[in-house]
Amino acid sequence: RHERGGRFFQPTLLDNVAPDALMCCEETFGPVAGVTIFDTEDEAIRLANDTPFGLTAYFFTRDNARVWRVGAAIESGMVAVNTGLLSTAEAPFGGVKESGLGREGSRWGMDDWSELKYLAIAGL
Repeated sequence: RHERGGRFFQPTLLDNVAPDALMCCEETFGPVAGVTIFDTEDEAIRLANDTPFGLTAYFFTRDNARVWRVGAAIESGMVAVNTGLLSTAEAPFGGVKESGLGREGSRWGMDDWSELKYLAIAGL
């Protein structure tokens, strides 16, 4: 039993998650990631954007052109490329669509009515 009275959820990776699975249709806050299979870059972008939410997106690539193309196409307030570490005090934190409007932190924290995108890129 965990010291916090059982309120601990082991980090979990789910594979072959259907695009209509609940975790693909809601904002899931917790240590869980789902993997959905796709055939093309366009299909991956469509699947990523097929939600009313848009807080954070993550993807991995070795293709520098894909970084900018997919990073711009994903409807999310923050996009992390080749990293799972996204939040810093210097970065604007916030989403788009039903995930919120405006940002907190960074110099954009006062621009409550803007929709910014943060693209974090690690080692190409």
